[in-house]
Amino acid sequence: MIEEAISRGFDVTAFGRRENNTKAQDYVQKDLFDLTADDLKGFDAVVDAFGAWTEDTLEQHSTSLKHLCDILYGTDTRLLVVGGAGSLYVNPEHTACVSDGPDFPDMFKPLASAMAKALGELRERNDVKWTYISPAGDFQADGERSGKYILGGEELTLNSRNESIISYADYAIAMINEIEKGDHIQQRISVVRA
Repeated sequence: MIEEAISRGFDVTAFGRRENNTKAQDYVQKDLFDLTADDLKGFDAVVDAFGAWTEDTLEQHSTSLKHLCDILYGTDTRLLVVGGAGSLYVNPEHTACVSDGPDFPDMFKPLASAMAKALGELRERNDVKWTYISPAGDFQADGERSGKYILGGEELTLNSRNESIISYADYAIAMINEIEKGDHIQQRISVVRA
């Protein structure tokens, strides 16, 4: 995502706990939970790519997002969240999610549940300019950069080949497009390869 933003002329500052391994123009070594309002002051957008995978850290999907919202509330800085696909709806009534399906792997259900809980809490924030972007079901780290994607909403969207797939590279294009346009404030959107 950082490389996509830089290639489009963005001035990128990355924050992380470890030493810098990014191509960002600026880097701040700091834990997300230690960030303050002053740290994020003056940015047009903040991308939350927080990840926690173990049972004892899953609650941090909620607490980290709450912390970012609390330090961004009332500002014009937009918060864009790298979300999950498990909470996408699979029916028009929005009563069933991808993670409710019989084919959804049991090992990912706790993560999907934690991310869905964080999204639900985010929906209650009307004091932050947030956008939550869910990837397709098959989110491929090394997938090709096609430059083409379909923008969906709250429901799982399939492409013309009946696939729910997107590469990290195409997801990054969608994310940077959303930063540029800002068309989906306080909404969850989703993306799938065209």
